[in-house]
Amino acid sequence: MVAIIPFSRSFTTTLLKPIVRTLSVSPSRLQVRSMAESASSPFKKIQIKRDDTTFDAYVVGKEDAPGIVVVQEWWGVDYEVKNHALKISQLDPGFKALIPDLYRGKVGLDVAEAQHLMDGLDWQGAVKDISASVNWLKANGSKKVGVTGYCMGGALSIASSVLLPEVDAVVAFYGVPSSALADPAKAKAPVQAHFGELDSFVGFSDVTVWMKASKWAAKALEEKLKASGIPYEVHIYPGNGHAFMNRSPEGIQRRKGMGMPDEDEAAVELAWSRFRAWMSRYLSA
Repeated sequence: MVAIIPFSRSFTTTLLKPIVRTLSVSPSRLQVRSMAESASSPFKKIQIKRDDTTFDAYVVGKEDAPGIVVVQEWWGVDYEVKNHALKISQLDPGFKALIPDLYRGKVGLDVAEAQHLMDGLDWQGAVKDISASVNWLKANGSKKVGVTGYCMGGALSIASSVLLPEVDAVVAFYGVPSSALADPAKAKAPVQAHFGELDSFVGFSDVTVWMKASKWAAKALEEKLKASGIPYEVHIYPGNGHAFMNRSPEGIQRRKGMGMPDEDEAAVELAWSRFRAWMSRYLSA
């Protein structure tokens, strides 16, 4: 049995200092989101049971297609991760995307709330949720299943390559797990990783020296993946910051509010093309 240790919380203190003065959040302020199904919703709400708990998940895509578990950012299951999952389901040759609700219905409406939710996350449970999601897809028509994620979800995606032998491929966006959670040098599934050149989340997804960062997270990841012996790619996008894949109007506004005004549609399209090629290669039956 692999011991799974909760993710380090130290990076959140560093990255949030310029953004918020206080991180004290009342749980009552956190939005409880109901992703109710409607005639126009492309998502099917399901429930997945693992151990002694049950969690909601949202599925979209062809029934017999390769599966991809899409892991949320620290905000929760909001409009942006749903946009990503829908996009993935529509990529050629077609995938079945599944979003597990790691926060059990809660969504952070601002940076402080998002950090509050992530700090309270059961990281051992999150990895188990991803494992259960992979196994659900394999039991429901997907012969092979990959994992992708963004920010917090990117870190969990790479951790899945290390800790979950049932995972067939990983694509991680701007997130690296702490050494306590998972050592990428022990990755078992092929990993493709994407980072913005201007990302300043020190030690988590940065690629440039900022403040007192002694090692670039992206470069350190590349060294670890090389040592693992698995197929890997690490891509860095010039002129882009953290969360550069978030292109919805709401996502763009939120990024600007966090001091990330860059907009680079060409980089986004290039990243999606690399994503599609990677998942198609390793998830083909």
